[in-house]
Amino acid sequence: MAIEPDRLDQSGRELAAILKRLRKQAGLSGVRLAARCNMSQSKISRIEGNKSRPSLLDVEQLLRGLNAPPAIAAEVMALARIAQTEWQGGRTLRRKGLDKKQVQLAGLEASSTTFRYFLLSMITGLLATPEYVRASLAQAPPEQQAKAAAMKLDRQRVLFDRSKRFTFILTEQAVRYPLIPPDELALQIDRLASLTHQPNIRLGVIPMGVHFTSGALSTFTVYDETLATAELDLGAIVFRDDRDVQDLILRFTGYEEYALFGEQARGRLAEWAAVCRS
Repeated sequence: MAIEPDRLDQSGRELAAILKRLRKQAGLSGVRLAARCNMSQSKISRIEGNKSRPSLLDVEQLLRGLNAPPAIAAEVMALARIAQTEWQGGRTLRRKGLDKKQVQLAGLEASSTTFRYFLLSMITGLLATPEYVRASLAQAPPEQQAKAAAMKLDRQRVLFDRSKRFTFILTEQAVRYPLIPPDELALQIDRLASLTHQPNIRLGVIPMGVHFTSGALSTFTVYDETLATAELDLGAIVFRDDRDVQDLILRFTGYEEYALFGEQARGRLAEWAAVCRS
């Protein structure tokens, strides 16, 4: 099923309105429905007011409590799954301010303990040198660049929190992407190699020439096993549905089989850095 970005924005409001309408058609008050579903009345009120995002389990409970016909229940569950996905458009993020995105990412990093990054075309900010960070923000509004760069670099402190575990998988294209001059890129690659010694960081690289059986690839991040993001040049998609998150974890596990880690990764990174220096 194709999902348009505008559809993602509207789905939460539609779901709230449909659940409220179904309750009224069933002749139930919020209190009576809450009792049937073993929920609080205030939770149902927040869901119907689109002030709280219901989980798929919440929606299933509500539909059972409403004795919704199978055909209607199927339609509502399909809408609920879309509502678990959020589109974050690049233009909107820039208009609100790139610092808001950095605060959001810092919050995710603070509340999560296990991180999986698959980097297809560029190096993520957590691994980037200051030069790389500044170059990655070159297309941002000039008045936002300095603050966003500082916040990106400050977020890197999370890498040294030994209670957290990071796995980064980078394609050769991502490592060698010429965002910055060759001498600066060599230092960036050196930084990647140095991070492979960090006890709570597992960093692997996938050389060019590897044939993937999964078809098209995309950059994505999985936080614990509860939330994932996939990045496009126009924005990012946030997945909260457990099925989507588990699918991305499964893909990530498959990519790990293609990646070089440890001494093999450091050897390949050293080769690529040497090419930059030559």
